[in-house]
Amino acid sequence: MAGNAPPRWDRRMQQRLARGEAAALGELYDRFASLVHSQAHRMLDDETAADLVTREVFGYVWENPGAYDPQQGSMRSWVARLTHRQSVRRLREEEGRRDEADEDGIGLEERVHRATAAARADYIVASMPAPLRAALELAYIQRRDYRQTAADLGVTEDEARRRLRLGLQLLSTAHTRPLEGMSPPGYGRPL
Repeated sequence: MAGNAPPRWDRRMQQRLARGEAAALGELYDRFASLVHSQAHRMLDDETAADLVTREVFGYVWENPGAYDPQQGSMRSWVARLTHRQSVRRLREEEGRRDEADEDGIGLEERVHRATAAARADYIVASMPAPLRAALELAYIQRRDYRQTAADLGVTEDEARRRLRLGLQLLSTAHTRPLEGMSPPGYGRPL
């Protein structure tokens, strides 16, 4: 899984990109394109804009491999932050072309807050341990109660409740911690 990529892989990838290896960009794209596109689509709610953000993010990574610092976190989290920043920039540009509030009366800052929380929730689910994610998927997507979840996972009911509680606690942070807060301010160069 890409979220478990060792720091050594991240450093090697950065070095390969710095040497201009097109194959490295292809490998990076294969690994993170779905993350970038789904995060951008979730924030922008526009397939064309998500495609554009995806191209912009990978273009930036290709042109600026030195902006990534392995000491500050994984390449996955750096790419996610770049995607978030570019998506927010697009939202603000779009808002600049429209009135201060959209048809629902929701202003730009509220849209950015909602999009950030949604992207953060996606990131949390994608990076949480597989046992927690499996329990949440059974309970909330397949509508199983904790007893059925325990049976499906082959664990005790107490363990199923523990996994569900922990997964929900992690997800609850999506509204309180912005995506950019995952690393020190100024990490890398912004898009």
